[in-house]
Amino acid sequence: MSEQSRRRPGKPYRRPKKDPVRILAFEALRAVDERDAYANLVLPPLLKKAREKGDFDGRDAALATELVYGTLRRQGTYDAVIAACVDRPLREVDPPVLDVLSLGAHQLLGTRIPSHAAVSASVELARVVLGDGRAKFVNAVLRKIAADDLDGWLEKVAPPYDEDPEDHLSVVHSHPRWVVSALWDALGGGRAGIEDLLEADNERPEVTLVARPGRATTDELLDALGEESGLPGRWSPYAVRMAEGGEPGALAPVAEGRAGVQDEGSQLVAIALANAPLEGRDERWLDGCAGPGGKAALLGALAARRGAALLASEKQPHRAGLVAKALAGNPGPYQVIAADGTRPPWREGSFDRVLMDVPCSGLGALRRRPEARWRRRPEDLEGFGPLQRGLLTEALRAVRVGGVVGYATCSPHLAETRVVVDDVLKRVGGAELIDARPLMPGVAGLGEGPDVQLWPHLHGTDAMYLALLRRTA
Repeated sequence: MSEQSRRRPGKPYRRPKKDPVRILAFEALRAVDERDAYANLVLPPLLKKAREKGDFDGRDAALATELVYGTLRRQGTYDAVIAACVDRPLREVDPPVLDVLSLGAHQLLGTRIPSHAAVSASVELARVVLGDGRAKFVNAVLRKIAADDLDGWLEKVAPPYDEDPEDHLSVVHSHPRWVVSALWDALGGGRAGIEDLLEADNERPEVTLVARPGRATTDELLDALGEESGLPGRWSPYAVRMAEGGEPGALAPVAEGRAGVQDEGSQLVAIALANAPLEGRDERWLDGCAGPGGKAALLGALAARRGAALLASEKQPHRAGLVAKALAGNPGPYQVIAADGTRPPWREGSFDRVLMDVPCSGLGALRRRPEARWRRRPEDLEGFGPLQRGLLTEALRAVRVGGVVGYATCSPHLAETRVVVDDVLKRVGGAELIDARPLMPGVAGLGEGPDVQLWPHLHGTDAMYLALLRRTA
């Protein structure tokens, strides 16, 4: 029986209104769920296609982006609220229906869209993508959610902090419980610090650019952005922040590869390694896990200023291609190869400086990849650990005696940071930690040293970790 034949007698059938913004947001969420895609890779081509069709203007693109990222960041909170409003376990709700409910919950609880408009638009979306039958279910659930605001719902669905601090923070700040626990262990301190960190993870990060030395300047980027849209970086001398957002690729220095998009924490890691004190020659640098190429491009530019050559190595050939693209036009000598850093083709002691920005859980970049928090599991760390230890061990072999290795992760998890460094130092020997803090001048709150941990809530960067090691034998 068709939807039209099921309508009540005398009530004319009304076709659902197609809302391009919400349909696009729904398509992005489905891609994230069905294909394990990342929103930062899925969303740009969808937005580009919509603009080319004439469906979108700048405000539409901004709303679609907010709906997708806001829904993903707050997924844990919204799941708890939705679970309180349905008569079945969430796992029994069809994923497409749950995506529409989550989009509606975000509009109701996380934006300034009026409640009646949020419910109406979500029901219309459900009619288009799910059909009239399931749209009625969406309507009923969202009307229950609309009966209270976010604070009111959190009072109902989050356990009291005094009874279960980690579960309370998990629901209120939309992080899996194990992630809350791991971040709290790494951060230390009391409730205020961890709440500030979790809140920072749920904020939209600024887009930060890097002016590659010798190829572009921060003044050039600031001029290209205009007085109201560009701000100097907080810490890196090569950073510019896009205060008003926008499309970085539209800027000539970025389009030409003389500048790029790079978090300021990543810039600080590369700069610290480049500026670490060194005795003797300083001619050969290695980026041993170079993909996708941001740090390699900055390192290559810094090396060129000193007449040093950079070898950028990346295991995955397609990512090595991205590194080559990032380094194209570098003023100094460089080479890009596809090689496994745990079974390297170079000779021991070949390099003066080595960066190993190792594969990790990515818990330090949850602002940019909010869906990662729901995909990672504690057991994932067991797989990363041996790889991280192997890469650091080979990095210490690759550097000459007196040379410096930078071990970096985009994760603050202790099992990926200090535990790895301590284990390798004990097992391999012949190396010592050097204090990385003076190599980030002006940056406060770097910890007790000698390694460095950056934090979103303290530094406005991803939670990058850096340990600097000098080979002694």
